[in-house]
Amino acid sequence: MTTVEIIFLGVYFSVLCVLAVYGSHRYRMAYLYYRHKFKLPTPRGTLAALPRVTIQLPIFNEMYVVERLVDSVCRIDYPRELLEIQVLDDSTDETCGIARACVERQRQAGHDIVYVHRTNRQGFKAGALENGLATARGEFVAVFDADFVPAPDFLLRTVPFFADAQVGMVQVRWGHLNRDYSILTQAQSIFLDGHFIIEHTARNRSGCFFNFNGTAGIWRRVTISDAGGWQHDTLTEDLDLSYRAQMKGWQFIFLPEVISPAEVPVDMNAFKSQQHRWAKGSIQTARKLLPSILKSDLPFAVKREAFFHLTNNLAYLLMVLLSALMPLSMVVRFQHGLYGTLFLDLPFFISATASVCFFYVAAQRERGATGWERVKYLPFLMSLGIGMAINNARAVLEALLGQQSAFSRTPKTGSEGKKLVAVKKTYRGDKTLMPVIELSFALYFTGALWFAIDKRIYTSLPFIMLFQLGFLYVGVSSLLQGRLRLSEAAPPAVVPEEQPRRAA
Repeated sequence: MTTVEIIFLGVYFSVLCVLAVYGSHRYRMAYLYYRHKFKLPTPRGTLAALPRVTIQLPIFNEMYVVERLVDSVCRIDYPRELLEIQVLDDSTDETCGIARACVERQRQAGHDIVYVHRTNRQGFKAGALENGLATARGEFVAVFDADFVPAPDFLLRTVPFFADAQVGMVQVRWGHLNRDYSILTQAQSIFLDGHFIIEHTARNRSGCFFNFNGTAGIWRRVTISDAGGWQHDTLTEDLDLSYRAQMKGWQFIFLPEVISPAEVPVDMNAFKSQQHRWAKGSIQTARKLLPSILKSDLPFAVKREAFFHLTNNLAYLLMVLLSALMPLSMVVRFQHGLYGTLFLDLPFFISATASVCFFYVAAQRERGATGWERVKYLPFLMSLGIGMAINNARAVLEALLGQQSAFSRTPKTGSEGKKLVAVKKTYRGDKTLMPVIELSFALYFTGALWFAIDKRIYTSLPFIMLFQLGFLYVGVSSLLQGRLRLSEAAPPAVVPEEQPRRAA
């Protein structure tokens, strides 16, 4: 072999090794989950009286879901004299009229609800929440995004935990209103189940930091101010505030048995936009807070978990690099008669892919899924994760380079089950040139697949096909955006919009 080829293979195996470390971390999450799963959180003490609560509903151009959101929040079982609802609307379309009319209807029904409209989006969601706090009267503040439908007992099951003066936030688990809409929504639901059921439970009950997810949670108001308030220098203001609050000594509680249903994106480009924001925001938060965390006197286990949690999306950069190197590595080794060394890849691939299988099967088992339901989507999950690598690697690179970008909303359609309301084009995810790159990688792996079959390198076929199909699915789905199956349901009636005003 030439020196260049040796260096090339060295880089290839180094990338595999790092990816295997991140993949193996899922085993630790599963271990911590099963070790602590029976440490059920219970309120410490009893509240002398129910406190006043403010529920904040930040929205931006959500005409298809805002009425469902407001109506469901108004059904929450809590004394009306102790509950304030803020509809924080930064919208620039028909949503303003729909939301204002809905708020007025609920006010006439006896609810303490206000409509707050900003004509600028300074700070985006974080700015809207901070603006709402200026007039909020609640000692505790719950937040729900536009696509959520909280259960009536949400407050009665979360507020009691604040009897402990050290508890600063309580997060509940997300449910999925449209899990069954498509294979894409099924996959997203499984991804989120793993995050909530396994990761959140493992981190919270083992004493490590975990994060408020931006919605379906309730804060002690003083915790927000003590941690420095909502800040908008990252795209994940929820993750940022969560870590700052826990570094201040506040304790968080996760309640996996309390479920707040929500909508997952039905559109590939909307899903990619959401993942881009989450990936970029997590790396921005890592750059901002990780140095302070590592220098602190926090326990080593907390620092280690914080490192893996905040830097996990770096793996997408390495995944793209691996995608470029893997077919070439196969060709180089075959040309030098090193066919047998292809087996060296297997431990690394298995440590990553098998951990994915084990992690998500465990999450579905805990959710109550049957045997076949636990495993039938696994090949697609792995392919989708690979196919999303280019989109998310771009987000990570932007964060590392300090490139700022606006908060990009995830379009909501009001879908439930297998039904979808016909949506405006502007309510779908934005198209970019990324599908061209993704399809180029799919073509690249098609060539690698042909080479492996021709040379009878059968051990490589399963992994090459995972990469090929992943890039192909994500690329084609992105290009075909808009060809959605429509239900007979019609868009909500648009109420004529009045002149913007700060509060109604």
